[in-house]
Amino acid sequence: MFTGIISELGEVIDVQEKDAGLRRLIIACGFDPESIDIGASIACSGICLTVVARGRAGNRTSFAVDTAAETLRMTTAKAWLRGTRLNLERALRLGDELGGHLVSGHVDGIAELVTRDDFLDSAALSFRVPPELARFIAPKGSVALDGVSLTVNEVKGDTFSVLIIPHTLAVTTLGSLRPGAHLNLEVDQMARYAARLLAHVPERKEPVFRQGHAQDGKI
Repeated sequence: MFTGIISELGEVIDVQEKDAGLRRLIIACGFDPESIDIGASIACSGICLTVVARGRAGNRTSFAVDTAAETLRMTTAKAWLRGTRLNLERALRLGDELGGHLVSGHVDGIAELVTRDDFLDSAALSFRVPPELARFIAPKGSVALDGVSLTVNEVKGDTFSVLIIPHTLAVTTLGSLRPGAHLNLEVDQMARYAARLLAHVPERKEPVFRQGHAQDGKI
């Protein structure tokens, strides 16, 4: 489990093709190598991935993760190459501050950046999402884009907009985005569960009145 608060920018420094459709990514970062356990979960641009190895890359820490065929199909990981920058977040621990919103690291789909309007020190970004995911996105609700917890400003059909503050532009990959970019989207878990529950609520039927029963105050 994660919060959508990015703690580090990582960089893909090697991509290795493995058997059974696996692809191993070696990622360099500034984390203390002694703090990364084999088997630990790290969200890489919104995708929860498991550390399978760790080491050093020059003066930086490196760790390795394996991406399966389904992950490559469903996320932007299929396009990650050497030099790709990633938003990194360590898994939430009991007692940690929940600064964003609860994020699972399980990507629901891909969002496309449609427009970007830059202001003095912030930016308004508009995204298009698959229609089947648009129903989970509401004004003032939360989404995670490439692992970053964001508040939705406006929703119109299958598009929604967010306002990115200066700090987020500076410490995440969102600052360099341009229209046409694709990002990993995770909708708010509460919205997903609410929709699931509503789908199983029996349809309410109008009451049936039989002869001899009260109807409109008469017998």
